[in-house]
Amino acid sequence: MAEPVRVRRLTDQEGQRLQQIVRRGSTSSVRYRRAMMLLASAGGVRDVIHRFNEIGLACLDPKWAGGRPRLLSADDEDFVVATATTRPVRLGQPSPVGRSVNSPPTCAKSTDA
Repeated sequence: MAEPVRVRRLTDQEGQRLQQIVRRGSTSSVRYRRAMMLLASAGGVRDVIHRFNEIGLACLDPKWAGGRPRLLSADDEDFVVATATTRPVRLGQPSPVGRSVNSPPTCAKSTDA
């Protein structure tokens, strides 16, 4: 069984700030709950207490990285950017047919009317 975890002694400033967060309740719900846990030192707060003991009040702001994982590595992304910003001729591809590389594309009009 794990050893009991206790919050280190709060400084006056930390205690006042935690009480202020809890009293006002006008902050994010995660920040509010974590402040409550630290003040109460209730069971089930092991991770938050460890984090508080390591970094102080910064533990109230979670650093979640949600969303879908990246499919491209940094090297793949660099390759795509380099390819997209390189002229076709330098990549061994033919230049666009019927126009200069620097001229804007033209729309051909249909003669079937």
